[in-house]
Amino acid sequence: MKQVEIYTSPICGFCVRAKRLLDQKGIPYVEYDVFSVPGAREEMMERAAGRRTVPQIFIAGEGVGGCDELHALEREGRLDAMVA
Repeated sequence: MKQVEIYTSPICGFCVRAKRLLDQKGIPYVEYDVFSVPGAREEMMERAAGRRTVPQIFIAGEGVGGCDELHALEREGRLDAMVA
C-alpha cells in the first residue's frame, strides 16, 4: 500500500471527515498536526504549492488536495487504486 500523509489541525472539521474516510476504508496514514509539529505548516505549504488550508493529503508523495478532493476520488472509484 502506498503511503498516505495528511496535514491536519485539531480544530478542523474537514480534517476529521478526511481521516474518518481513510479510517473507514482501513487506509493507514501518517498525520502531521500543523499546530504541534514544528515546521509542519511550512513544509505542507511547500509541498502543496503554497496552499495554507488543512487538510492537505498526499498519496505516494503526490498532492491530491483536501477533504473534498479525497471524497471525490472515493465517489469516482479511484481512491482504492491510488493507494494500492
